[in-house]
Order: sequence, then C-alpha cells, then structure tokens
Amino acid sequence: MLQDLISSIKNLIEMSPEAEEYVNSIAKEKKVSKGDILIRQGQRVENTFYVTSGCIRSFCVDKNGKEHTLQFAIKNWWISDFIAYYDTDIATLTVECIKDSNIIQFNAKDLDEIYLKFSEFEIFQRKILERHVVSLNKRILNQLQLTAKERYNLFTKQYPDIELYTPNYHIASYLGITQQSLSRIRAEKSKT
Repeated sequence: MLQDLISSIKNLIEMSPEAEEYVNSIAKEKKVSKGDILIRQGQRVENTFYVTSGCIRSFCVDKNGKEHTLQFAIKNWWISDFIAYYDTDIATLTVECIKDSNIIQFNAKDLDEIYLKFSEFEIFQRKILERHVVSLNKRILNQLQLTAKERYNLFTKQYPDIELYTPNYHIASYLGITQQSLSRIRAEKSKT
C-alpha cells in the first residue's frame, strides 16, 4: 500500500531517499472495514488519510438530522475534515468507511515536520491542495449550473462502480437531491 503513495509522490516531485525513509517512518498502513468511523463530528482532528483501495466518505449532519455527503475518496485520494485539520478546531464532518478499504494514516504533527525537514514536500502539498480546491470548486459550480440528471451522469463517470456498494441516500445527499429524484433519474437513464 505504501508503495502506491510513494509512487504517487514521485510522480509529482523529486524525492530523496531520506524523504522516502521519513514518509515510511510516519505512515501507518491500515485496513478499515465498512462502517468504521475514522473521524467523528465534534472530535479533534489529528489525522489525514490516503486511500489506496476502497471508498471513504465525509459528511455532516445538519440540525434536522439530515446527512450531507461532502466527499467520496477512492484510490489515490486524500480525505479528512480539512477545516478542522488546518484550523486545529473540532470536526464538523464525520469520515466513514463505506467499503472495506486500505488506507495510510498520517498524524498532522508528523506531516508538519516533513515540510521543515524536506522542502520538496511543500511543492507536493501545494499540488495536492490545488487538486482538492479545483475538485471542490468544480463540485460547487456543478451544483449551481447543472441539472440533477447532468450531475448524476458526471458522478457516475467520476465514480463508475460506486453504486455497487454505496447506499442510495449517500449518493443522493452528495448530488443534493432526494432519493426519489435519484430513482427517477436512474429509471429515465435505463430507458435510453
């Protein structure tokens, strides 16, 4: 699992053997099961996670008890409650495993050290943050500009197999539609 991450890093930056050794020393490879909670809304956030296989989602629960899925993380994606992570605040999101997954866990303090010891990781972090910001901005624009059907079609292209193991209400909450609307869209799509 760790070699997947090392390869991903090396695709973005030149990494010295010492930097690779440090990453190996702070990385914690884990197998997590469907239903496992990695971060719970209301707790302190000290970790971020790199997904090597499976699927994890982040979501919040509003004051009416309704879930809103913010992100799905599949292979080669990072996930955490980044607001709490970077602001050193309590979590506003829950991060849950929705399919048995392999992850690499990093502690925030250890990651901060890597930037001091190996300046090339600042470039890597910037590139990861750029990718994340672009993804979130596209998602916001899609919510504002696309129809529910267009958002669903885009979603199935981005996550081709996710419907095999993700409950409908997770997908509907991610798309910002009701489960009934999702069912109608799927029914229409199956007719074509």
